[in-house]
Amino acid sequence: MEPVSNLHGTDSKLVKQEEQRQDLGFGTKLNDTYSRLINKDGSFNINRVNEPLRDRINLYNRLITMDWVHFLSWILLFYLAENVVFACIYLLAGAENLKGADDRIFHGSFWKAFFFSAQTLTTVGYGHIAPNSFLTSAIAAFESMLGLLAFALSTGLLYGRFSRPVAHIRFSKHAVFAPYLDVNGWMFRIINARSNQLIDVQVEVSMSRLETKPDGTVHRKYYGLKLERSKVSFFPTNWTVVHPITDDSPLHGCTPDNLAESDAEFLILLRAMDDTFAQVVHSRYSYRYDEVLWGQKFRSMTDGNQAGMATVDLNKLDITDPAPLN
Repeated sequence: MEPVSNLHGTDSKLVKQEEQRQDLGFGTKLNDTYSRLINKDGSFNINRVNEPLRDRINLYNRLITMDWVHFLSWILLFYLAENVVFACIYLLAGAENLKGADDRIFHGSFWKAFFFSAQTLTTVGYGHIAPNSFLTSAIAAFESMLGLLAFALSTGLLYGRFSRPVAHIRFSKHAVFAPYLDVNGWMFRIINARSNQLIDVQVEVSMSRLETKPDGTVHRKYYGLKLERSKVSFFPTNWTVVHPITDDSPLHGCTPDNLAESDAEFLILLRAMDDTFAQVVHSRYSYRYDEVLWGQKFRSMTDGNQAGMATVDLNKLDITDPAPLN
């Protein structure tokens, strides 16, 4: 297949415009209204419709990535629901076929069947309740097999959650426009919230904003922001990421009103090597125009040396002080 450049000619203006167009994957028309592209938790603010049910549920990914409270709640709910279902099945098969304990001890036949199901499901088998018919024995055999499979899956999910490296990066609540050397700079601050070591940390920052074409149509355009430093080898303390606003910066001459009118959003992608797992981890974040402070600078998080060791106060991550712009 002939390259596109040959189809239009090497001097084609369309080809040159396409080569220079910045697109992070959101497209130019996807968000032609005022909305956030990346949520605060790093997820994409995209609503997918007409997606197949199996792909939409994506059960394994949900169980691996959801928070621990919801994960343990789902495990407990599944455990209780399975025991309730099998308790009802044992009652339908006849509670009198479960021998070894008086119903009065368990406050009724249902609870006797429920606790027998729990013993069978977990293969504990205390022995004081036992099936006394072929049907209940067959049900118990099937439940014990199901229990083995369920606990194997739960163990695999627990291992997957513990073994999956995650970047616990804290971003400052606001980005700032602050004086930087003899110009101004747009900047934000990050810190590793955990004591694990991250090395070869790289940051990419892009700005997204709405622009109007000569024909009056609105489209979203993306600009890569050049950083004072886009990579650090070690990340033991905080890092203030700075984009100097020079003459060639897309932020040159911008005002708060300009950013608001264009629905500006700053998109951040961080990559690093987790020294514990020897795997690459990443984190996403964004700042909208109304999450940027003008004429503020970040206060130092370092409290000096104590017992020969540098001290960093994580509670000062978001603290800023007034600083007149250049």
